[in-house]
Formats: sequence, structure tokens, C-alpha cells
Amino acid sequence: MVKRILLISLLVVAAWPAYELIAFPDVAALAKERPKTTAFMEQRKKQLRLDGKNDDLKWTWVSYGRISPSLRRAVLVAEDNAFYDHEGVDTTAMKEAFERNWKRGKVTHGGSTITQQLAKNLYLSPSRNPLRKVREYFIARSLEKHLTKKRILEIYLNVVEMGERVYGAEAAARHYFDKSAAALSAREAALLAGCLPNPRVMNPGNPNKRLRSRQNMILSRMRRWGHLAEESVLTEKKKPEAEPETTTETAATETTETTETVAPTVTETTGTTATAEEPPATETVAPPVTTTTDATSTEGATPPWTSM
Repeated sequence: MVKRILLISLLVVAAWPAYELIAFPDVAALAKERPKTTAFMEQRKKQLRLDGKNDDLKWTWVSYGRISPSLRRAVLVAEDNAFYDHEGVDTTAMKEAFERNWKRGKVTHGGSTITQQLAKNLYLSPSRNPLRKVREYFIARSLEKHLTKKRILEIYLNVVEMGERVYGAEAAARHYFDKSAAALSAREAALLAGCLPNPRVMNPGNPNKRLRSRQNMILSRMRRWGHLAEESVLTEKKKPEAEPETTTETAATETTETTETVAPTVTETTGTTATAEEPPATETVAPPVTTTTDATSTEGATPPWTSM
């Protein structure tokens, strides 16, 4: 009996690499193609159907250049301030999360990078199963190998859940603020970034005390060092290539190359408490930075958001 158990165990161990090789997702295709859906979206739709509800989701893809620099900065400082320094996994953050969880006797912090979160959203599940974490690790490393940091952030901002049935920056901006993702202010961006750990509990449409507190924390971080993270992506090195014709991006059409200018100094009113009426403080977004960003999609005359 013992020999049989050992034999079965050995067969499982030997078969696991083969299974992973066959089941491993083709992340390299994401360098040029948009994901048509995500594992998280499909799981949410399935749950809605089981509850006897329609499975419509709000989701619209937009290019990197059509997402407010404020939102890009807010997400970086809220979720992964070492995004441009690691290769998919932040071992220091994971160690700190493990120590905090150990002291509290429960899992409250994951230490996941944006790349790991993207791997989980695209291909896995919210489960904390150790085997799922192992797959997440290898998929994250593969994403970093095949995609640029800019592309990883672009995909993440387009697919991450930002509320009940709301996925991605464009759908969230339209749903909560009746504007495009490109027009989001720093304060609005901080609210959306603040909801990411649990968007169904911390609803940007009806912010609770915890979300207001996170919003103020993110704004404070953006004032101190948020611009440095944005500067990293704007100056990211690219492979040499022939220079295409430069055109200006509009909301209706995306061309092969677009010229993006980060807005000049803007003054925002930010709060310092978690109340609806907060004492004003002055926030200054960094001075103009001009860069060229890639845009690979043509939106045409698409509606503000589409349903899946």
C-alpha cells in the first residue's frame, strides 16, 4: 500500500511539469493583441448567471495614452511603487507581507506586484491556494520577459476590476464621473486607485471611510514621489526602430504613434481626513513632460463603454 502511494506521488510530480507546459498561457501574444476577456471577468459572469442575473459587464479598452497620467501614477503608488525595479515579483514586499500575516495569524496582505495581479486577473482565480501562487509567480515572470513595463501597465489598467460589473479605467471613469479616463483629475484617480484591493466593498460611487482614507494616503504619496514613477515609464528605453510619422491623438482615433504631453502645473484640492467635507490642501502635479507613446488600437466611433 505504501509503495503504491509513493508510486502515485512520483507520477504526479513527474506529470506536473508536462501539464504546466501544455496549460501555460501564451503571454507573448499580448505584446500585440488585447485580451478578449479575463479569468476574473468570466468567473464574475458565471456567478451572476448562477444568481439568476444577466451577466453584462462594463468594459472598454483604451490605449495607454488615453489613460490619465494621474491614474497611472495613483495606481503605481498605491499598488506597486517598485514596479520599475522588479522583474515581476517583489521578494522584499512578499517577505514583509508574510511577516505581517504571521503576526496577525491570518492572510491580510499578499505582497503581489502589479505584474502578479495581472497574471492572476488574466489566467487564474482569487484563490490563495499555494499551487495557484506558484503558477502566478511563473506567469508573472513570463509577462515581464515578453512584455514591456508600459504594456503590462496598459493591460492592467484596462482589465482590473473597479467596482461591481465595472472593469478597466475607461468604464470606471464613465460610470463614476461621466468622463473619459484621459480626463480624470488627481483626486478622482486616487479614488479609483484606492478601491483596487476590494472594489465591491470600497465603492468609488459611494466612498466609505476606508476608501476616503486610502484616497488621501495616495494623494499624499503622489505629492511626495508619484511623479518619479510616471517619469520612469515616459523615459522607458525602446528597441531601435524606424521613426513613423508623428500625429496627435484624439478621443476618436488612435494612430500608429501619438504625441502625449503631461499637463502643466495643476492645482488640486485634496482632503486630509476621511470625511465628505475635507479641509483643502494644495497639490501640484509635475511640470510638463512630453513623450511619445505607442497606440495600437483604433477606437473609431465606439460608445463611451461597451457591455460584455
